[in-house]
Amino acid sequence: MVNVLLGVLALLLVVGMAYEFTPNVGSLFGRRQAGTPALKVNGQTVTAEELEAIRRSFPALAGFESGPLADDLKTYVVAQKARQVLLIQAAKDIKVSRADVNAEVQKVRQANNLTDNKAWTDALQSAGLTDATFRQQVRDQLAVQRKSEEIQQAAPPATDAEARLYYELHPESFQSDARIVGREIVVNDKAKAEALLKQVRGGADFAQLARQNSSEFKDRGGALGPLENGRPRPVARVALPNEVAAAAFALTGGGVTDVIASGGKFYIVKVEQYLPPQTKPFADAKADAVTAVNSQKKDAAVEQWLTDLERDVKIEVLDPAWKTENPTVASVAGQNIPYSDVVAQVVQNQQVTSLVSQMGDQAAQLINSILKPQIVQQLIQSYAAPKIVQQKNLALTGTRQELAAGLVAYGARNVQVTDADIQKFYLQNPQQFETPASATVSEASFADRDKALAFRQSWNGQGDFTAAATQAGATVSERGEVRPSTPETPGTLAQPVEAAVFTAKTLRPAGEGSLSDVVKVGNRYVVAYVTDLKRASVQPLAAVRDQIRQQLLTQKREEAGQAYLAQQVAALKPVNNLQKVLADQQKRVAAEASKTPATASGTGSSAGSNTDTNGSAGQGATGSSAPKSSEGTTR
Repeated sequence: MVNVLLGVLALLLVVGMAYEFTPNVGSLFGRRQAGTPALKVNGQTVTAEELEAIRRSFPALAGFESGPLADDLKTYVVAQKARQVLLIQAAKDIKVSRADVNAEVQKVRQANNLTDNKAWTDALQSAGLTDATFRQQVRDQLAVQRKSEEIQQAAPPATDAEARLYYELHPESFQSDARIVGREIVVNDKAKAEALLKQVRGGADFAQLARQNSSEFKDRGGALGPLENGRPRPVARVALPNEVAAAAFALTGGGVTDVIASGGKFYIVKVEQYLPPQTKPFADAKADAVTAVNSQKKDAAVEQWLTDLERDVKIEVLDPAWKTENPTVASVAGQNIPYSDVVAQVVQNQQVTSLVSQMGDQAAQLINSILKPQIVQQLIQSYAAPKIVQQKNLALTGTRQELAAGLVAYGARNVQVTDADIQKFYLQNPQQFETPASATVSEASFADRDKALAFRQSWNGQGDFTAAATQAGATVSERGEVRPSTPETPGTLAQPVEAAVFTAKTLRPAGEGSLSDVVKVGNRYVVAYVTDLKRASVQPLAAVRDQIRQQLLTQKREEAGQAYLAQQVAALKPVNNLQKVLADQQKRVAAEASKTPATASGTGSSAGSNTDTNGSAGQGATGSSAPKSSEGTTR
């Protein structure tokens, strides 16, 4: 439910946005300065029109003029706009040439089919922009992007200890591909393939049949890989077409596939040995581990840069309609977590958008009681992670959230799955390994039971079922491929017919299929003609052992890792103020709702309640500074 958004991700969302011509285009990197001054961020004016444009870019929440959701959105809008201004200010030293800007503008015009100058001007005007202001936005975007790249390039390189620990904690990232030792027979005719499969299953020599019949690798008896000491070398999935590989690699215990059609050809594969994925030696995986750690350290450098920018931001409120509160929602390891961190994850959560669209303002209660507590707990863990890593002297790297994930992996590093665990899971979850029954069914429905019985007894499968049943006085319905009903999925067939097809043992052979007993459905009598019947089956444990092992290993690692992280965080004695923050917000919005709404200046008049950006309601609109927390006010 909760998709944790990192500070670095928020940055990348800002600097990586593509320009598209919608009514909200001006909110990407600020609109023109003309308008009603609403805030000053480190001395730079932000207009109510700029803030309102960002607010409108979240239509599901922007429809609320008051209440907790409106208050949350306003907090988010002010925080995000302040962040944008900080980034642009921090990138003022980056040189962006006119040619660079021209090239980017040209890309935008071509991508949006706006090469005609009038169309270009009209599109800009519809977004409230001029060519000059749009070019300034492009310049700002390029400058911030290059500044972040500069910060990343200055990050220290991965050490051997960091690369090795990353390798040890992420073995699944350094595995070789699964491989098989096997042979194949490939022919162009399905009937021939079916006949060859029958011979194989009857005990015929597969390699000999491949030499005599296969259109591929017949010179080596259909061996998938080159022969080495008379035995085929292992091959990966890429050696086979996708459909064929899926069937062959499912035979983890060895065996022969059914006939598989692919690309106009028909394949039979015999798997002599299945070789599961193996973790590569560190020497072979080191380069990839170093690359991963370097990426984490670059992310961490950008996150720290943004944290430093936000720590001392000064926000002066000029328009009372855009005053917000951003109290400390939690504290851990000497760091204060601003409420705007929580709100950012709420606003950017797509499931919240869907929930609000369905429930309206009633969604606020669910968001406050379920989503926000989860977000706060995850934020506490991520803010605590650097301190824990430092205390444990671990060679973990990355952003706060990457460090938290690293601690989870570290706490689960010794988890094992036993054969007894696998056996127990297999026995307790048989439904996961069932292949449901299926069949192709046509129904002949008679008004008279004796006619139905006579037809079932007399038709021997010669000729067309539909024609024969119709001639006998039946109404025929072709159901196509069907499966038995389940509690979750109703079946296509009436229950008596379904039982006669899939449960009863009295099907009578008729031509290429079989006929069911006569069963009563309503006031009619039905005979089903069944072809391609496949009984339900359960995969043997040997075939799914590796699948179960990986599933259990993932589950046990997550449980053990989360328990370890929770224990370490608890030792730091975090303070969670969420309930007080929400209670204060509720009182604030209720008091605001009881007042007669005052007319606010500019288009920001609908922004919400009269609250203070710095989390202190008593400082008024003359100016304020951000809370003295490690994250500032603009997450």
